[in-house]
Amino acid sequence: MELTINKAAILADLDAIAACSDSPPPGVTRLVYGEADQRARAYVRDRCRQVGLQLREDALGNLFARWPGTAPDLPAVASGSHIDALPEAGRYDGTVGVVGALEAISALRRAGYQPRHSLELILFTAEEPTRFGLGCLGSRALAGALDPEQLRALRDSAGRSLDELRVAAGFTGPLDMVQLNRGHYAAFVELHIEQGSILETEGVPIGVVRAIAAPATLRVHLQGQGGHAGAVLMLERRDALLAGAEIALAVEHAALSTGSPNTVATTGSFQIEPGAVNAIPSAATLAIDVRDSAAEPRDHALAAISAAVAAICGRRHVAYQLDLLNADPPATCDPAVIEALVTVCEALGFPREIMVSRAYHDSLFMARLCPSGLIFIPSRGGVSHCADEYADPDHICQGVAVLAHTLARLSG
Repeated sequence: MELTINKAAILADLDAIAACSDSPPPGVTRLVYGEADQRARAYVRDRCRQVGLQLREDALGNLFARWPGTAPDLPAVASGSHIDALPEAGRYDGTVGVVGALEAISALRRAGYQPRHSLELILFTAEEPTRFGLGCLGSRALAGALDPEQLRALRDSAGRSLDELRVAAGFTGPLDMVQLNRGHYAAFVELHIEQGSILETEGVPIGVVRAIAAPATLRVHLQGQGGHAGAVLMLERRDALLAGAEIALAVEHAALSTGSPNTVATTGSFQIEPGAVNAIPSAATLAIDVRDSAAEPRDHALAAISAAVAAICGRRHVAYQLDLLNADPPATCDPAVIEALVTVCEALGFPREIMVSRAYHDSLFMARLCPSGLIFIPSRGGVSHCADEYADPDHICQGVAVLAHTLARLSG
């Protein structure tokens, strides 16, 4: 089947969505349920209607745009990603997967292809953890990894509940209707920039992901004793910042000590109180991210961090609370979907690399619902989550071509 990928349409969609931002260019900021997020969603809805897709949205704001197949009662084959963006992020993370799925479906329609299984584009809500401190909210809820009560308990940094914010954004349905049954989809394939430099370094245009790393998130709250910086002698101090600094170093040590080269750990947020130059820090809160493509080394690092927190706080006489916010199992991409992707790459003459995703994506949770796969395209310098993020338009088009032909194979 001959397919024509419309590069101009892809770039126009990327430009239009990037313009929906809470911050000025070149960075992109789209907080879920915020004004910019709502404008970007409206643009995607309009584009899906132009292509002739049937739209549905659930109570969280997950958007489903369907092209009915000749056997509409069969489970659909789906593709998609997210459009929410971290503060001052780039225009490609997630958005390439949404725009790419739309163009893949459009190209198949232009070519006269008729799917047997329906094809469905999914725009997932809140893949980024920016607002609620937990990533992949939409796909987690679809897969049943978050139940309605857990969703209702979520608050943003201003104390506003997810329920309040979603209703204000127009998503008023019951949360207990969000979860889908396993087998709801026949397959799911996501297109994404690599967010690493392997493909660029090796000069390979397509990555076929075989496994997605297992993420875990810790939050540590430390309560020491404040005081005047000049009046309290060093041996009398219970400095929460210094306890936190030791913990941050212990996080690094824990990742380096698992014996797995794939273990990574990051103290990505470190907040102190009261935050004055002449005041001893009385409290600190750390957010810690730990990952590996296998659960065992990841869990080994988590245990080491937990032990270090207890030892450091005991020695420094600082009280602590350690919360494990999530510890998700790794996902293995489906062999049949991987085979379809490899076959398509060979047919199109595109070199491909079988690889592991060390970043998590909505595919991590869709793999709980159905056979899933993940396509990577190169990102310049491996840079992501900042304004310098860039994917070459030709690489995007190659990724969309692979996606379109794979959707055709899976839905035929």
